[in-house]
Amino acid sequence: MLGAYRMIGRLGAGGMGRVYLARSGGGRTVAVKVVRADLAEDGEFRRRFRQEVEVARAVSGPYTAPVVDADTEGQLPWLATAYVLGPSLEDVVAQHGPLPETSVWALAGGLAEALRGIHGAGLVHRDLKPSNILLTADGPRVIDFGIARAIDGERLTSTGVVVGSPGFMSPEQAMGKAVGPEGDVFSLGVVLAYSASGQMPFGMGAPASLLYQVVHEQPDLSKVPEALQALVAACLAKDPGRRPTPEQIAEGVARLGFSVVAGAWLPTQVASTIAQHAARILDLDTPPEGSTPPARQSYTPTQVVPPSGGPASLKSAGGSPSRRRFLAVAATVGTVGLAGAGAAIAMRDGDKPAPKPTPTNSGTATPRRTQWPGGVAPALWAYTAGDPKNSLVAAFGSTVILPQLQPLGLAVATGRRKWSGSGTFGHTTGLIPMFVDANAFVALDQKGHVIRVDPSTGRPTWQWPLPSNLVGISAFVAADDKAIYAFGSGSPTIDGPDPGPGKRRTVLLSIDISTRRERWRVVPDGKGPVTVALGTVAGSYLVHTDDGTNALNVRNTADGSKAWSVPFGRSGNYILPAVDNGTVFATDQHVVACDLATGTKKWTKLSHSSEGFFSAPRVKGGVLYIGDSDRGVRALDASDGRQIWSRSIDGGANGNDLVVTDTAVYVASGDQTSGIYALDRRTGKTVWNFRTSQISTTKGIWELADGGNCIVACTAGNVFGLPPV
Repeated sequence: MLGAYRMIGRLGAGGMGRVYLARSGGGRTVAVKVVRADLAEDGEFRRRFRQEVEVARAVSGPYTAPVVDADTEGQLPWLATAYVLGPSLEDVVAQHGPLPETSVWALAGGLAEALRGIHGAGLVHRDLKPSNILLTADGPRVIDFGIARAIDGERLTSTGVVVGSPGFMSPEQAMGKAVGPEGDVFSLGVVLAYSASGQMPFGMGAPASLLYQVVHEQPDLSKVPEALQALVAACLAKDPGRRPTPEQIAEGVARLGFSVVAGAWLPTQVASTIAQHAARILDLDTPPEGSTPPARQSYTPTQVVPPSGGPASLKSAGGSPSRRRFLAVAATVGTVGLAGAGAAIAMRDGDKPAPKPTPTNSGTATPRRTQWPGGVAPALWAYTAGDPKNSLVAAFGSTVILPQLQPLGLAVATGRRKWSGSGTFGHTTGLIPMFVDANAFVALDQKGHVIRVDPSTGRPTWQWPLPSNLVGISAFVAADDKAIYAFGSGSPTIDGPDPGPGKRRTVLLSIDISTRRERWRVVPDGKGPVTVALGTVAGSYLVHTDDGTNALNVRNTADGSKAWSVPFGRSGNYILPAVDNGTVFATDQHVVACDLATGTKKWTKLSHSSEGFFSAPRVKGGVLYIGDSDRGVRALDASDGRQIWSRSIDGGANGNDLVVTDTAVYVASGDQTSGIYALDRRTGKTVWNFRTSQISTTKGIWELADGGNCIVACTAGNVFGLPPV
């Protein structure tokens, strides 16, 4: 502890001391600079430090980090400033290269405004450089007034002693002379040249060489865009009196129409990095459960181009009609590891931009919002691990679950690994029967017994040993608050002996959750084994499809008796049905609505050729939402099938389940590189489109899950937390 602040991480060190990340008891995140012990023993230093802290408290403005607390009298003096949840300009340029010209213009305006606030408070910063400039979605922030001095006071350092950063100092500072506000303008010129070109205008080398270049040589601006050269050259004038003032710079930039408040002032890959930085900082003092996860690597994204409008032209490649929930999935062992994945969300052309979101310091995913600042919003987090062929994902409470040979649990809020099911469950044969919904997370352990798993820890909470007359569980179907429903192979009755190889039957069984006993077992109509089954429980009915019957089946949950069954068209189409208000909705080449109790058809709408398909239906507020492989998403009146709206997306819908919330419909494109779309639930208008440079092929599929505070998307082993609308 230091004063009222708990240290949670070291941010770096400088000439005056070390800088730590800290939090107050009330949860406020701050950066604390602790003065070096040798300087703390210097009485003159303490006097100057005390004086400058008082002046620094007066600094305010939209582009600075204000001083919030300080102790100038302690054994080690310290200064706390508001912590900005964004990476430094230095890190951004090192990771992504020079900023676009428009971003540099906006940066110039923001930094000029920051200097106006600093100078207006009677301070000169004296150490303006990329590492002391943090980037956020709504502008830069100037930090670290550690070697600043009052304009009207004496120099903090002794005569002839140069304090600052070689290469960014003004000539007068390099020569140990008095430094006024004009010195900060010179440093601003160096910062702008570096931001626009990625190169230092006075070169690189030893400090003495750099200081000589600053004092005696002209800057190299050949790599700076021509339109910016005049401004940068004026800031870098050797004569302080010939440099523009921050007011002149800010006003000039404004006249040109560049502003950080005008919208998306940074490229989307940088916006993505900003979100990752914030997520890491907010999660620093919240360690994951279980083993410590590997460190997340940085993104390496490319510019995201907003998708074009118009009808979709690409079919889903490599995908098949919807196969949601946790299936019995044939998986191969893959290399487990973390990798970066560039990601961003961009507004489609023609859709309205949005106001700035409300920032959060809660340490959880970004709260729900309906619009995005400047039309751009980044992924909240990314994680890559396990089988690159795996795209399955589900969410249970605060946990994202990846069903692999070695299943993983991630934190919904941060994407950090919470647990691994290796050695506990995840079948060694390559089949991974698992099931997750709001009622249960069940799987098979290494011996094939049914276990219920705690999603927060990955640990089994109970086991149902496989009886001697049941060879194994081949697929889970559904669960309610009383039972788990699954397909297996063995005796057709609970008490019958195992009939032996070649005589075993495919059976559907119900396992009581509270007693851990088998409630009933029935033989379905299908002749073949069941390896894929998708179902839901509605009241006293179990509604499902499977690859054994190729039918839409409805059974009584009390005893497994069949209520009704209708053929389901094409073989291989295993859709999770939806049930709402006494009606079953299913999709094949048509969209069909049937009475839950009797199976009587209420209506049928739409039609697809043999090549096309619809995704599993979703019902919300009396509206039925369907993914369409030829177009995108359709919204139908659940009572009669009348179309309310239709929205085309690039690649059409990929056939996998939609995620529907109170405000939005989320759909995966059939073109893997076209990513994920968020549509306004009422109108179908596109809110954002998520794409990532990690994906470079149109083949493959995306899976989606509703994580509550974020939407989870997975493809090829890459998992992303996306901000909800």
